Amino acid sequence: MEIRWRRMRPGCSPMRLRTCPRASVTGTVIWWMWFVAGVGLLIFELVTPGGFFAVFFGFAAILVGLLTALHLGGPEWLQWLLFSVFSVAGVLLLRRPVMQRLGTPPAALPGEEMRGEWAVVTEEIHPGDVGKVELRGTTWSARANRTLRVGERVPVDRIEGLTVWLGGNEGRGGWTSGGGST
Repeated sequence: MEIRWRRMRPGCSPMRLRTCPRASVTGTVIWWMWFVAGVGLLIFELVTPGGFFAVFFGFAAILVGLLTALHLGGPEWLQWLLFSVFSVAGVLLLRRPVMQRLGTPPAALPGEEMRGEWAVVTEEIHPGDVGKVELRGTTWSARANRTLRVGERVPVDRIEGLTVWLGGNEGRGGWTSGGGST
């Protein structure tokens, strides 16, 4: 038996296609399709190490499915618009608070986790010039506001692109060198 998916006539339902022979559902996203997509996205979030995004798309799909089942979803373009709005709003408004409530802080910006770590100068650095430091076993380009000698241990202030900006104790005794704690 072949089911022809065409747009539905008023008063017909997908479960009664035989009683509505001229009924069609082509182009219509049926409410249960939204539920299946939503549950699929929730399962996808559970089995992948994602950044906690798919869950909001899953809940948005389920919400659109519920609205469509209650005949409040409107035409297909409105369903897709609602899905998009609910998804983006969920990510922007709810992701951070939900992650904090679950005890999972949002990912830091790249380089923020290295702030305060100690880098060892491997190539002398003069103010305004680029030198080299070793940080986490890797050689980085580095800049500083003062002259740094080879072997000095200096705390990382920030990272911009692939350049490490170095900080230090500039008062009483100058920059920290050697033997600093990590």
